[in-house]
Amino acid sequence: MGYMWMVVTGTVWGITNALMKRGTLILDRKKQQQQKQEERLGGSSSADRSFWLAAAVQEWISLLAVWQYSIPFALNLSASLLFFVKLGDSPLSLAVPVTNATTFAMTAVAGAALGERSRISHTLFGLFLIVLGIVLCLSPSSFQT
Repeated sequence: MGYMWMVVTGTVWGITNALMKRGTLILDRKKQQQQKQEERLGGSSSADRSFWLAAAVQEWISLLAVWQYSIPFALNLSASLLFFVKLGDSPLSLAVPVTNATTFAMTAVAGAALGERSRISHTLFGLFLIVLGIVLCLSPSSFQT
C-alpha cells in the first residue's frame, strides 16, 4: 500500500511524543531535587543565568543529556525526514490529515500505556473517530474524482 508510510510516520511521531514527555518529566524531577539541595545548602544557581540565551542553551543541553528524551527525539526526527521525503510523492491534502490523525491517536495510546491519566470513555470515542477518519481518507472511493 502506497500510503502506509503516513500511518507509520504518525505512529512513530505519536509514540515518541509520549516518550519525550516522559523524558521531560524526568528532567523536571532532577531539577526539583537540585533546587531542594541548593535551598538546604543556602546556594542559588539563578544568579549564574544572567543571559536568557545561555539559559536556553543550557536547558536544551540538559534535556538532550536525558536519554529517555534524546533517543525518542532522534527517532521522531527520523520520522520527520521520512515524512519530508515521501511528501513529494503523495497528495498533501491526504498526507497531512492522515499523518496528524495517526499521531494524535498514537500519542493517546502510548500515553495511556505509559500510565498517563485520561478520561477513558472520551479517549476511546476520540480514537474511534480518528480511526474512522483515517479509514475514510484511505478508502479507494476517496481517490475517485
